[in-house]
Amino acid sequence: MTILDVKDLSVDFVTETGTLQALRKVNLAVPANRIVGVVGESGCGKSTLINTVLGLLAENGAVTSGEILFEGQSDLVHLDANGMRALRGQKIATVFQDPMGALNPVLSVGRQMRDIQYRSALSRKEKDARSIEMLRKVRIPDPERRLAQFPHEFSGGMKQRIAIAMALLMQPSLLIADEPTTALDATLEVAIIELLKDLQQQIGCSVLFISHHLGVIAELCDDMIVMYAGEVVEHGSTRDIFHNARHPYTKKLLACDPARLSRREPQLPTIPGTLPDLRDRPKGCIFQARCEFTDEACAEMPPDIPIGGAHVTRCWHAEKTAGARA
Repeated sequence: MTILDVKDLSVDFVTETGTLQALRKVNLAVPANRIVGVVGESGCGKSTLINTVLGLLAENGAVTSGEILFEGQSDLVHLDANGMRALRGQKIATVFQDPMGALNPVLSVGRQMRDIQYRSALSRKEKDARSIEMLRKVRIPDPERRLAQFPHEFSGGMKQRIAIAMALLMQPSLLIADEPTTALDATLEVAIIELLKDLQQQIGCSVLFISHHLGVIAELCDDMIVMYAGEVVEHGSTRDIFHNARHPYTKKLLACDPARLSRREPQLPTIPGTLPDLRDRPKGCIFQARCEFTDEACAEMPPDIPIGGAHVTRCWHAEKTAGARA
């Protein structure tokens, strides 16, 4: 079963300097009980994608084509505000990257966790018991006492675990994690990754994990989606993409990972060139200006080329790139 199925999604923003095409014909699927990672440079469209799924686009943004199917039924693009409110928190939950801003500083943790359960007919005592159990699952010590405490009384890592507990309290079908480890140090990052893995298996939800950190994607995700300038340029199992990347951008992105350097270098590797202006998108391949394989075919937008299994890339030269170094 597919929990989230995004088909040919395009999103535009109207700005003072022209229409910005933030997403173009994005296709992705989040199967049941899988963790799917979305990776790409800043500005590639990751945040626009999740805001569109959640129905939280800015007023100047609009879906110009495509559909977002949730649990095979609801098209989130055409769902009204009341319908989206019924899904958010209940069926679709979100963990944001900043634990400092995710919690209300003037309300106790217990009050905030009870408020999350406002749709439930349980008594206050039962809601508190449920909250305590979830805090225990995210490894908050002495959870009974912690309910009465305020966010400033917790460390950054504990605040992020509380945010995860609140997101999973209603046992959603889909958890969207928007770079939840960005504000944490390396040790806490590892702990949060392990925690998300354990909770996903316990609850049985699907996870859409947004990150720019390739190491986190490799450690946590079953499947991987690579975005560039508002397009999905490659997707497949995480193993396939890390070991057999076929889009030139994916290859260059992986080559920029400092963890892959075999020796100390005076400069970190980068991708030459600049991102295209999304107010004036290239008519053909979105990566052509930075790609060494560019030829006349790239003047047309490439289709999604199957590589094998679930591995797909959007490149005219998928065969040429096999085995090629970035």
